[in-house]
Amino acid sequence: MGRPTDTFPDHGRNIRQGSLAGLLRRAPVKMQPEASVRDALGLMKAERVGSVIITDPARGLPLGILTQQDVIDRVVLPGGGLDEPVAGVMTGGVVALPVSSSAHQARLAMARHDLRHLVLLDAMGGLAGVVSRNDLYAARSLNTDDLVEAIRRADSPDALASAAGRVREVAHGMVAQGDGAEQVCEWIAILNDLIVQAAIDLAEREVDLPLVRWCWLGFGSEGRLEQTLDTDQDNGLLFLPESKADTDALRARFLPFARRVNGLLDHCGFPLCKGGVMAGNPAWCLSLAEWRGQFASWMCSASPVDLLNATIFFDLRALCGDAALAAALQGWLLGAAGDNPLFLRFMAANSLQAGPPLGRIRDFVVDRESGLLDLKRDGSRLFVDVARIHALALGITDTSTAGRLRAAGEVFGWPAGEVDAGTEAFAFIQQMRLRRQVAGTQGTPNSLSPESLNELERAFLKESFRQARKLQQKLQLRYQL
Repeated sequence: MGRPTDTFPDHGRNIRQGSLAGLLRRAPVKMQPEASVRDALGLMKAERVGSVIITDPARGLPLGILTQQDVIDRVVLPGGGLDEPVAGVMTGGVVALPVSSSAHQARLAMARHDLRHLVLLDAMGGLAGVVSRNDLYAARSLNTDDLVEAIRRADSPDALASAAGRVREVAHGMVAQGDGAEQVCEWIAILNDLIVQAAIDLAEREVDLPLVRWCWLGFGSEGRLEQTLDTDQDNGLLFLPESKADTDALRARFLPFARRVNGLLDHCGFPLCKGGVMAGNPAWCLSLAEWRGQFASWMCSASPVDLLNATIFFDLRALCGDAALAAALQGWLLGAAGDNPLFLRFMAANSLQAGPPLGRIRDFVVDRESGLLDLKRDGSRLFVDVARIHALALGITDTSTAGRLRAAGEVFGWPAGEVDAGTEAFAFIQQMRLRRQVAGTQGTPNSLSPESLNELERAFLKESFRQARKLQQKLQLRYQL
């Protein structure tokens, strides 16, 4: 078995937000492999598209893609004939994702494989349609091409570290010019995912991996696509042994690889996790059965430590390898958590122990010694915790906080204005965190003195904390706490 491919399967009954289905506005334009290049160009002109999908005449499965640029590069410039079959000119072995995949997964696949078109498959594996870069980046100003190329070209740890440094520089500039927090965090997530994948590529050249299915997982803010400019590593490794007896031997073979990846990421500016939540730690290099057992144990006992682990590990996402394994783990987790209301109630009670730092006399309640607010602990975390609990209860596969809140709002029938207010409040606090991290001022990267804010910023921050309180009150009512 070769290296696992980047595949993102359908999750069945689970609730999704932001899937690619909404970008498909027409049926796919397709033709059979024996058709001529001339016919393909004629079809493109008639349908006003820049590409056609070449499909298997027997089963209708996609075999390749032919674009107008392909015709120029492979037929016109070399002096070929337009009457030759498209099978000899097309790009075969198409990269495809299920139509249920997220826009982030699509952007990442396009960047990693240097694509301008991406084939989408329906639940049965048949052709659903095609999306382009323009579809995915409409109304966005995410110019990543040069950075993507720098990461893809990196053939040494130092070259990759240099590319990672450039990513941070550009991210700082985006924050400084006022780009929105959700946009900046997603941009960071795409580039950081590519850096992780490049580090894995480098490590694979040095370490002989076992021939079994495996997946590199991201947890915490990385799993939620909410990494800021100050972040350490939270990752793990998931593998699938052929038999339970093989588990320990496979772990022993994966650990040197995982530790090398952790070291490369540290070299790239992602510090080693102080709590040891890394794939190079044997505790987090586990088989699918072991990960399920670990999650089940946390949900069974629900001790303070278990609840803390849930806030980190339950926000999981596939970063590289066989994403079907991560999907299987997430699907199992959502089912198990949804069937365990007592555990969810424990999680809700734990999250409600901390509230927004709003004062009755003064606007904000600050730390007595420092006079500062912690925007992560007292701000963004409140939104994250509420959204996670709803996601577990409702089977929401979206891992982002804003996506989870939107999905929960649809299920519970929250007014659209309330949902927008909550997600905008979360984005404002995230924006302030990013600005503090760029400024590098006193205290921790997430600390803020209310006295440093102007009147409008104080009003916005106060209203954002009020929105956090409203979300907590909804959670309190749901679980009768």
